[in-house]
Amino acid sequence: MVGDIGALNTYTIPYRYPIPIIHETLTQLSQAKFITVMDALKGFHQNVLTDNSKELLRIIVHCGIFEYLRMPFGIKNAPSHYQRIVNTIFPEELSQGWLIIYIDNIKICSETWYSQLSILERVLQKNSPGKDENLSEKVSFCIQ
Repeated sequence: MVGDIGALNTYTIPYRYPIPIIHETLTQLSQAKFITVMDALKGFHQNVLTDNSKELLRIIVHCGIFEYLRMPFGIKNAPSHYQRIVNTIFPEELSQGWLIIYIDNIKICSETWYSQLSILERVLQKNSPGKDENLSEKVSFCIQ
């Protein structure tokens, strides 16, 4: 179901959280010998909304009133909010420089094949303990 949330975005107070700078990300990627690229499946929809947010995002249609239970696309602060969430899951990995997260895209950079596999295992375990549904089919493993 799709709703027009343009009016809500007009009144939304901007939430500022830094999104990685593309130029810096490309520089970091250019220095790696192996790269794995993963896309989070339904990244924004992984976030449960608060009761207050559910009320604000109600959709009225001919057959009733519906509420989003999870964050839909199109919300003004969704990218910043999502970036903050994924950054809090991987703070150590991000600070070490071999993990790049740009909203719902995850990139693993390494110098060797074995370090790539080790890092990949670590990220996958941390990303979705006991679950595989958090990653989409858009994955390129260990690109050289």
